[in-house]
Amino acid sequence: MSKDNLARVAQDDIYSSLDRAIETTVKLHAERNDLEGRFPRENLQALAAAGWTGVLNELRFGGLGLSHGDFAEAAYRIGQHDASTGLVYVMHVGAAQTINLFGNDDQKERWLKAKGGTLLGTYSTSERASGGHWWYNFSEAGRDGENYVLNAEKSFTTSSGQADFYVVQTRSPGAKDQTDISFFIVDGKAAGILPGRWDALGVKGNHSGPIRYAGVKIPSRDRLGAEGQGKEIIYDGVSPAYLIGLGAVWEGVARGALNAAVAHTSSFVHKDKNKNLSDYQAIRQELGAAKVLVETLRPWRNELAAKLDELWRAGKPQSEILIPLTEFKVHAAEVANKVAAAALTVTGGYGYRRGPIERSFRDARAAIAMGPSNVIARDWIGKSLVGLPLELFYEGGE
Repeated sequence: MSKDNLARVAQDDIYSSLDRAIETTVKLHAERNDLEGRFPRENLQALAAAGWTGVLNELRFGGLGLSHGDFAEAAYRIGQHDASTGLVYVMHVGAAQTINLFGNDDQKERWLKAKGGTLLGTYSTSERASGGHWWYNFSEAGRDGENYVLNAEKSFTTSSGQADFYVVQTRSPGAKDQTDISFFIVDGKAAGILPGRWDALGVKGNHSGPIRYAGVKIPSRDRLGAEGQGKEIIYDGVSPAYLIGLGAVWEGVARGALNAAVAHTSSFVHKDKNKNLSDYQAIRQELGAAKVLVETLRPWRNELAAKLDELWRAGKPQSEILIPLTEFKVHAAEVANKVAAAALTVTGGYGYRRGPIERSFRDARAAIAMGPSNVIARDWIGKSLVGLPLELFYEGGE
C-alpha cells in the first residue's frame, strides 16, 4: 500500500473513533443534558478516550498532532448533534492550543499530557465591567513572593466550575495600562474558585456562568508566557483557534437543523392529500435556500484552517487572518440562525416541540452574542475595509 493510501486509512480510522464517540455518547445525551442543564462530562470523556481532546497537541505530549482542519471538522461534527458539547470542546482545544503556542514543556506535561490527556481546560477572560469587550480587563493579579494571587470576577466562562484548568487573562501586577496583560494557568481545584449558576435560553449544558477567583494562589511556573505578553497571546493564541472552532460549531448546528428538517418533511404524510411535506414546492424552496446557506461555510472553513496551519508551521502570527476568521464566525452564526428558523418553519408544530429542531433554534441565538458579538465584529470588519484601526484597547486605535 502506498504512503498516501496508508495516510488515508490512518486518517479514516482516527475519524471513525471520533464518529463513534459522537454517535454513542454525544448524540445520546444531547436532549437529556439540555432538559436538565447537565454539564456534558461523559461526552468530553468519550472524546478524550478517542484522543480528540488532544487534536492539536504534539504526539510527545499525548496528542494526535493533527491540523486546524481536523479540529474544525471535529467541532463541526459535534455541533451537528449538540452545540453545548461543541462549545465546551472548542474552549478546551483553544485553551490547550494557547498552551501549545506560548507554554513551556513543563506546562504541556502537567496540563496537556497528564492523566492520559483527559484534563479539561477552558478560557476565562470576560468581565462584566467591559461587557462584550472580553479582551479588556479591570482585574489585576497580585504578587505572593515569586508567585501570584488572583482576585477577579469573570462574567462568562464556559465549563465554569467543571474545568480541570482555566487559562485566565488579567492585568499584570502593577500594570502600566490596560494593555499590560498576563496569562495564567489556574488549577481548577485551587482554593478560592467560586463558580456561579448558569441558566440560559440555549446551550444549557455548556455551563458558561460567572466565576470568581477569590485570593487564588498561582505558582510562578503556571504563568503562561512572559509578564505583559498577554496582548500578543490574545491576538495570536486565544483568538484564532477560538474563532475557527466557534464558526465550525455553528456550521454544525445549521447542518444538523437542516438534516432534521429534511428527515421530517420527507417522512411526514398529510393523509388528507396523500402527500409528504416535501411534496409541496413552498417547503422545498425553504429547504433549498437553507442548504445554499449551509454550503457556503465548508470551503471557507477549510481555507481558513489551512492558512492557520501554514502560519503555525512558519512560526508566523496567526492573527494575520484575524479579520477573515471574524468574518467566518459572523457568517456561521447568521447561517445557523437562519437555517434553524427555516427548519422550525417547515416542520411546523413538530419542530416547535421539545427536540433537536427547537433546541437548535435556541442554541443558535448564542452564536450572535458570543464574543466578538456579531454587532461588534461587523464594525471590526467595516473598519478594516475602510482602513481604520480596530480600537480594541484605546479609543481612536493604537
